[in-house]
Amino acid sequence: MELRNYGRYKNIRNASWQALIDFNISQLPVSLKNVASQANIKIIPNSSCNILNDNQIGLSLSIDDEWYIIYDDTCTKERSRFTIAHELGHIFLGHSLTDSGMFRTVGTINKPEEEQEADMFAIRFLAPACVLKGLDLHTAKKIADACCISMQAAQYRANRMKILYERNKFFLSPLERQVYRNFEEYIKRKK
Repeated sequence: MELRNYGRYKNIRNASWQALIDFNISQLPVSLKNVASQANIKIIPNSSCNILNDNQIGLSLSIDDEWYIIYDDTCTKERSRFTIAHELGHIFLGHSLTDSGMFRTVGTINKPEEEQEADMFAIRFLAPACVLKGLDLHTAKKIADACCISMQAAQYRANRMKILYERNKFFLSPLERQVYRNFEEYIKRKK
């Protein structure tokens, strides 16, 4: 991984850990409803407002200093959770809004950098590596079940976890150690 990309990865990873700490997350699956409530962000299914275009699965918008996340509720629960966490990533990472005061998330293959960053935030927020290690989870199926994420997202995480397990470089950051401490009771109950 080149140095510029490592710095970007590290900042996003740290932001996801900080959000887990700030919102006192201590069990899986992460309750996005509680996080949004604490952050005064309203989560709205698209079926109740019909704002999303056909090719969109989510968006965040700010109206009069109030945040809203709209998600495509025709998607699976697991996909919807990832979309909501992705939109939280845009907000928590401080991404630039469009002129209309919103972030638009379109399901594309060649995603712009801010979309990639929001994806990176979402997977690390929903499936924190240190917690997966504490639970000794290795397979996509087990990660998907524990974190309530899609098999596609879980497979991505399982691939990354394989690298992390090989390197065995967990708990080097004070933030990561704090996240783990917050989850310790949960991990003990699940083992």
